Amino acid sequence: MRIDVRHELGDTERQAVYGLVAEVQRRTGHRPLSDHLWLDLVHGGRSWHAAVLAHDLDDTGGAGGELAAYCQLSDGTGSWAIELVLDPDLHTRASADAIHDLATGVLRTALDLVADAGGGHVHWWVVDPDERTDALAAAVGLAPGRTLLQMRVPLPLAGADAAPPADVALRSFEVGRDETAWLEVNNAAFAWHPEQGGWDLATLQLRERETWFDPQGFLVHERDGRLAAFCWTKLHHDTDPVLGEIYVIAVHPDFHGLGLGRALTVAGLASIAARGVHTGMLYVDRDNTAAVGLYTALGFRVHRSDRAYVGDVPARTSTSAPDATPEHR
Repeated sequence: MRIDVRHELGDTERQAVYGLVAEVQRRTGHRPLSDHLWLDLVHGGRSWHAAVLAHDLDDTGGAGGELAAYCQLSDGTGSWAIELVLDPDLHTRASADAIHDLATGVLRTALDLVADAGGGHVHWWVVDPDERTDALAAAVGLAPGRTLLQMRVPLPLAGADAAPPADVALRSFEVGRDETAWLEVNNAAFAWHPEQGGWDLATLQLRERETWFDPQGFLVHERDGRLAAFCWTKLHHDTDPVLGEIYVIAVHPDFHGLGLGRALTVAGLASIAARGVHTGMLYVDRDNTAAVGLYTALGFRVHRSDRAYVGDVPARTSTSAPDATPEHR
């Protein structure tokens, strides 16, 4: 096995990564890279972006064999995002111990890159974590952190939940007009968030150019002459069933306590149902008990959980090692 680091992928490497991601998605029903890292891969990355690739060796001893593992990292707001994709057929040509050693080597290489770039907090997201991912995280010095719940609900909602309150006026996002005001709300609401916080106009415009972007499903609420809250939805036509996601929902801190979160959630789900989609979906932090309670009351149920393994990587010096220091919750 050979491990290589790339800050820019060649066309052949990029196509191999696309193929690996597509195959994992076909088998599992979900894309193994988050939207943030996927867009970094497709469009070249944010200010600091790198990839680690592991190939089987070919008959000549060169790295011309199958792409066995792909790891991507990006520097987010206050934390480095790391995601790892393994060939789903790897178990047919390697033992469990060999796969563990490979994944450990790839992750350690990624953490070395963080150390070389000055160190910092890291988070590695895993879908449906288990004892194997716990052991792998521990081997590279990471500890369990946040858990996200993916929750789903049948649409349309029934009874009194089916329509948003009449006194919460909504309109569709207007491209070319609303970006600055929306960024203010988003960055105030997610100032703490490593992926959703710290957005700039280029970050938003990147998503506006995606084929799934539909301003009709991007609802905003204005109050006192300001954009106060929003619910941005996204349809996943590549899943079975088709899913309508509440992609991002937020209320500016100045307007907390007015019930806008529930109103925008119901409105977003109604927008999804109106486009012929019968399953709503969202992600919520397991520790956000108020939000989990709200969504449960609306009929959402947990479909799966994702876990972030986290730690702090010291900057590389001539005498320091790049191992992560676990963060405990």
